[in-house]
Amino acid sequence: MKKKKIVVGISGASGSIYAIHLLEALRKIPEIEIHGTVSDWAYENIKLETALKKNDVTALFDKYYNAHDMGANIASGSFLHDGMVIVPASMKTVASIAYGYSDNLIARSADVCLKEGRKIIMVPRETPLSTIHLENLLKLSKLGVHIIPPIPAFYNQPQSIEEIVNHTTMKILDHLEIENQLSRRWSNDK
Repeated sequence: MKKKKIVVGISGASGSIYAIHLLEALRKIPEIEIHGTVSDWAYENIKLETALKKNDVTALFDKYYNAHDMGANIASGSFLHDGMVIVPASMKTVASIAYGYSDNLIARSADVCLKEGRKIIMVPRETPLSTIHLENLLKLSKLGVHIIPPIPAFYNQPQSIEEIVNHTTMKILDHLEIENQLSRRWSNDK
């Protein structure tokens, strides 16, 4: 059976926990092969927000590429995959992709997804959002990018940060068409 290839880009916004949880969830699925990269600023946030070291993060990928390696497989349209997730997505990364400014491997890989018509899921992490941020996100949405802000749901009565993060991870996996039961889904059944 051919493995499903998912590309994950971690950019330098707060919220690295979302990326780590997504990578951990994907690693539990033997039919998934994870390719990806982490920006320099993402590593700074990971140091601030978690106890993980760089090697801990890179070990979560099946194929890890340096964020400055513009010759990496994921930078080419001939590299076939089943979707890209940018989590968290900084507003710099959002702007870079919206305007085709491929200054690092995350932006270049997303640019390739756009030109090849491949699925991109973006998890923007910023608040409040300026008009510029909203316009950039709208532009990407019009280009077919799935925008999934990490906004918690409370109908499932989360009891921990992990349960809140799992809800967003569930939504990302849903958009990648990967079955999962990471969080309780809405039901009006009494």
